[in-house]
Amino acid sequence: MFTGKQSWAFPTYPSILSSGVVAGPFEAQSPLKDTFDYIFDDRRMGENTFEKAQVVLMEEACQQAVQKAGKTMQDVAFIYGGDLINQDTGTSFAMRTLNVPYYGLFGACSTSMEALSLAAQAVELGAPLVLAGTASHYAAIEKQFRFPIEYGAQRPLTAQRTVTAGGAALLGPNGSNIIVTKSTIGKVVDHGIKDPYNMGAAMAPAAVDTILAHFEDFQVDENDYDLIITGDLGNVGRSLALEWFRQKEHPMPEAKFQDCGLLIYENAPEAMAGASGTGCSAAVIFGKILDDITNGRLKRVLAVATGALLSPVTTQQKESIPGIAHAVTLEAKGGSA
Repeated sequence: MFTGKQSWAFPTYPSILSSGVVAGPFEAQSPLKDTFDYIFDDRRMGENTFEKAQVVLMEEACQQAVQKAGKTMQDVAFIYGGDLINQDTGTSFAMRTLNVPYYGLFGACSTSMEALSLAAQAVELGAPLVLAGTASHYAAIEKQFRFPIEYGAQRPLTAQRTVTAGGAALLGPNGSNIIVTKSTIGKVVDHGIKDPYNMGAAMAPAAVDTILAHFEDFQVDENDYDLIITGDLGNVGRSLALEWFRQKEHPMPEAKFQDCGLLIYENAPEAMAGASGTGCSAAVIFGKILDDITNGRLKRVLAVATGALLSPVTTQQKESIPGIAHAVTLEAKGGSA
């Protein structure tokens, strides 16, 4: 049901039946590693290129989600997904083996919640089972957007490390204690940031814009949520977002405003300002956050995946970097307003 100016309410409360999260060997050091379903010990996942390795991450995340629900791919009506590799090939190539009708998306690192919102709509419209997922690979994405890791380029402190992980959620009309109740679709916001090593600054204004739009559309605020978590703003972006909230005369309590990019690597020096990548929010939200809701540590979460809509060509042409953010409300069943 369309609500306000840019939001959807889901009155039938689509359920998240299960999720799958897989990760690479560097992510085995994560404090969240126990919420991952499978960790590869080879950063190539047995393949001969990093791009093919990312395909494996997407395939395995979807398979994990379906198997945990006791289903097969033949039971799934649609998959919503996308990634950061040119033309979404990391996801599209995974669909060759998954063999499920596929909606290809590009929202950069906002793809996880874009896909989840659309999957919830599909379930409301009668689809029996729908997958939402994405994946990213550190080496593949660094090569495309910045430099191949073998080049050894120096990275500034504002840089973030792309997560090598895949995450997927399986949605159905009922059968779970975790439900999707609301979503707010973000606008493109561009404040003139041109540095591809400063994604947090490029995305922060979009995150604030979407969160405040969500509050307005549903007449709620941060007090209605146990946690508001962004996708991959990192240290720089989160600090800027908190300042932007203050400038908008809506100060946000720091303890309630967290970021997936800061949780997955904690203080690992290799991550610089934090984590990024489409797999970042997917791994944390479809792993730790759903686990916290399942076990009663959280009752209502606003998950806000953030994306920087740049390409290698636009960076070379000195274009600024547009940002976008999509928000989805996840709740424990019985805790909805």
